[in-house]
Amino acid sequence: MTETRSMHVISFGYGHTGAVGEDGRTVLEPPQADLTLDLRRCLYNPHRDPAMRYLTGLDQAVYEHVMDTPGAQLLAHNTALSAHGLMDQARPSVLTVATGCTGGRHRAVAMAREVARLLTEFGKAARYEVTLRHRDVDRAVLPSARHTEQDGR
Repeated sequence: MTETRSMHVISFGYGHTGAVGEDGRTVLEPPQADLTLDLRRCLYNPHRDPAMRYLTGLDQAVYEHVMDTPGAQLLAHNTALSAHGLMDQARPSVLTVATGCTGGRHRAVAMAREVARLLTEFGKAARYEVTLRHRDVDRAVLPSARHTEQDGR
């Protein structure tokens, strides 16, 4: 019997910590993950561009803006490669990769998309399934002051 192995990729926003969850009761915290990327200081922030502020990393213009940050492609590749290596060597049945930014709408979503895309390619040969979830992509845009407090770019 073949075991089912899964790789979960989830994007989220650190700025929503303490907010009420989807069930109306849960207080949101960063998701439990085997690998977590804090992207608040290392990727271009589309929130700073008024034309992109209300878009998300699901929109191609935002995705490209984030992934055009020097080092972003390498970060995505190395993250996917690390997760793939853990899945291959440690052989857990489930492994979770989380990507977080301030609001969970731009950078985290774009990076999660790219990591999931790469893991899907790697997973074809390794026979694990990849799921992608964007926890906070539909939440309200956080105020710019919140981004200034937490962001380096």
